[in-house]
Amino acid sequence: MAGAPDVKLVGAATITPWLAVVLAVILLSGALFGYDQGVVSGALTSIKAEFSLSALLVEVVTSWVTLGALFGALLGGELADRLGRQRAVLIAGLVFTLGSLVEALAPDTIVLVGGRLIVGLGVGIAAVAAPLYAAELAPTALRGRFISAYQLAVAGGIFAAYLVDGWLSKVGAWRWMLGLSAAPGLMLVAVALLAPQSPRWLIRMGRRADAVTQLQKIHPGVDPSPNLDAIAAALTHDSGRASWAEVFGPEWRRPLLVGVGLAVFQQITGINAIIYYADQIFQAAGFTTQAAQTTVTTWAVGGVNVAATFIAIAFIDQLGRRKLLLAGLVGMALSLAVVGAAFEFMISVSTAHSATTSTAGIVTLAALVVFIACFAFSLGPVVWTVINEIFPGHIRGRAVAVATAVNWASAFIVSQVFLSLINVLGNSFTFWLFGLFCVIGWIWVFYAIPETKGRSLEQMQQLWKHGRTKRAA
Repeated sequence: MAGAPDVKLVGAATITPWLAVVLAVILLSGALFGYDQGVVSGALTSIKAEFSLSALLVEVVTSWVTLGALFGALLGGELADRLGRQRAVLIAGLVFTLGSLVEALAPDTIVLVGGRLIVGLGVGIAAVAAPLYAAELAPTALRGRFISAYQLAVAGGIFAAYLVDGWLSKVGAWRWMLGLSAAPGLMLVAVALLAPQSPRWLIRMGRRADAVTQLQKIHPGVDPSPNLDAIAAALTHDSGRASWAEVFGPEWRRPLLVGVGLAVFQQITGINAIIYYADQIFQAAGFTTQAAQTTVTTWAVGGVNVAATFIAIAFIDQLGRRKLLLAGLVGMALSLAVVGAAFEFMISVSTAHSATTSTAGIVTLAALVVFIACFAFSLGPVVWTVINEIFPGHIRGRAVAVATAVNWASAFIVSQVFLSLINVLGNSFTFWLFGLFCVIGWIWVFYAIPETKGRSLEQMQQLWKHGRTKRAA
């Protein structure tokens, strides 16, 4: 339905000044998420020494940010629906900044964990509100790139965190490592104060005059009426705020399962375990000095993550979502199989000369580079893109919040048990387990995920309603 209005708007799909502000909100939201993800890897050694942490407490300090993000995601959906997407992002920036300062000034482990929870709360709110904001304000022809820019910023934040770790780890300044994350939080607050509101949200709130103003601001020179009419028509039978019963009801169960499934597979294939514990993994692979671990982590994980995300930015709106997902999962599975084999080889030759072990370590490094690259152009950006495209407007906030909360719950479980899995199963079988999940994920994506490329949000809603979604578009 109503495809013509979108086509007119797509014709004007240039980056106007106000769309640039929207893009800045997305980039800063992703940057604060990524910086917090990456910085803990280099800070753990100093934190562990200062607070005499056990292995369990190391896992708690590392993973409880994801626990906070889980609750933040659920809260983010409510805030995005009640106050609007732009205001939810503003609140996320404020909460994240507060948590960063608590972390940096923590006198003991309890306060540090509390700061991690607060930071996670801000990250969770932003992880819902920012991609949702991107999906609703970006022109259809650029929507995939706009939402993928969020993941690009996540990767950039991780890379920046690794650089900061390399600079400050020499003097053990973990408080500065964590405290510097307040910078993207404050910048996000400043930009969010200027950012336009979502016309789709305004229409749902019955504020058409405001929606006209915002759309004219974002796309000057384009008649907003046809596009707003299409949005209003899509909401005619879906007015008001959806109840939780409707979010989980049978009518929208299929897109909810797609969103939740993607959220789970993004995490259980091992990405956050590798990012959080990169230094420890490379230590086990034979990079024994702190300087070597930091350098390898910075470039093999951080740098590759950023570079490969540009593949998704370049091709997601041309090749589509499914092709990138399927190709990435193949590469991830193969590389994890090699990582597991390399660790197994290192064990078998542990009594041999160091050159052999070093060779296996280089193989491990190369395979992990392939894994990071494949994730960065597939499950990283594409999952967030699809999750924010598939839900109808009246349940979008809550449904995206559910999928994002499941994503964080999965991340929490993986990061909480990763070191324990290593102890119980060993390095090889742990990475092979992640590889098995990649294979299962490929099969599921092939049969369950429709192509959303080139379809407006309103067209996706109609396709779900009429059961006409197809795997290939």
